Amino acid sequence: MGKTITEKILARAAGLPEVSAGQEIAARPDYVLAYDWPGQTDVIFREIRESFGVDRLDEPERFAMFIDHMTSGENPKDLAFHARTRQSCREYGIEVYEGLGIGHHVAGELGYAAPGAFAVHFDGHISQLGAYGTLAIGLRRSLIEAFVSPAVTLTVPRTVRVDLAGRLAPGVMARDVFHQLVDTLGPDSCRFQMVEFGGEGLGELTTDDLQTMGGLAMFLGALSAIVDPPDDARHREARRRGRRDFGHVASDADACYSARHRLDLGTVEPLVVAPHTPRNVRRLADCAGLEVHRGYIGSCASGRIEDIRAAARILRGRRIKPGFVLNVVPTSAAILRAAEEEGLVAILTEAGANVPRSTCDYCYGRAGTMGAGERAVSTGTLNVQGRMGHVDTEIYLCSAATIAASAIEGRIADPRGYLAEDKE
Repeated sequence: MGKTITEKILARAAGLPEVSAGQEIAARPDYVLAYDWPGQTDVIFREIRESFGVDRLDEPERFAMFIDHMTSGENPKDLAFHARTRQSCREYGIEVYEGLGIGHHVAGELGYAAPGAFAVHFDGHISQLGAYGTLAIGLRRSLIEAFVSPAVTLTVPRTVRVDLAGRLAPGVMARDVFHQLVDTLGPDSCRFQMVEFGGEGLGELTTDDLQTMGGLAMFLGALSAIVDPPDDARHREARRRGRRDFGHVASDADACYSARHRLDLGTVEPLVVAPHTPRNVRRLADCAGLEVHRGYIGSCASGRIEDIRAAARILRGRRIKPGFVLNVVPTSAAILRAAEEEGLVAILTEAGANVPRSTCDYCYGRAGTMGAGERAVSTGTLNVQGRMGHVDTEIYLCSAATIAASAIEGRIADPRGYLAEDKE
């Protein structure tokens, strides 16, 4: 019986000839990633010193810390926390990255993702590195094991395979594809399993698209997501950019899956996730016309160059409705530079949007805070009550294109109409 890409990566990381789903193993992460966050990184550093007596890390070059939260202001408490994180990282020889953008995305830019790599984090949205063929798992509070031990213990997960076919229609984005999967398969369909994306439809999606889909995998109940990479130019480039080359790793044709599904990308239409849970998927048409006051394009699940291009294409030559607030937050400093060079930032600001430097703060209400009674359209990760500010608010999750159209009208709107107008 053949093996999945996840089983192959974990077998290598465990130093074993092969592993199978359900097997308990100890696997050595190639990369241990984190962002500084109260109750996480401060606890990890305190525990490894005081409880475990660790004064040096095993190959500290495997570790990376990102300062991407609590960065949009000059709060003395936040500044002091960042300073303590930097000091701890200096003591342990950990590279710190700040001012570069959201760590989950920046990790890929910096080569901490490559086909065949095994990475861990405490945040489950690290699963977006699966777009590169990296097995990236959020270990929650057990990440400390990666600091005090050469390997982490885990159970080899089963895998649900999703084969993609066809191509997206104009105005439909990867965000819509993921929400279609939640609606079709169910939010618990991949519970504690891997989601593996494959099929000829992969060629119609970009790495940005696949990062968006992979980064939201937890909302299918999944442990993580990974792309079964064809040996194409895109993945050869990912191997070249990676800090290590793990060779071409892919699932066998006769690999064993717990379930297999097929999705024709051409059947996907714009979707909206209504409050107050990521499970609440609706057709955009069912929510169209609902008044909205704010828009947010950004987070580790969005804010990439293709999201910014989509918004700029719709907003070019148009104005945001007076009173509507649109924040377009690039996922990284590199993306912001690219958007400036392409003239996208100028288009967005001329339309009335705010384009700040990259930060996670808008996603969880530390910046761009919503007031009582407001309703937002967002590409953020969650739409639970209070996520972006006051508890008396509503958040509708959707694509960047839908948000741009909604910003013009001040109500949830279908982006396809604006794209059709541009063709006339």
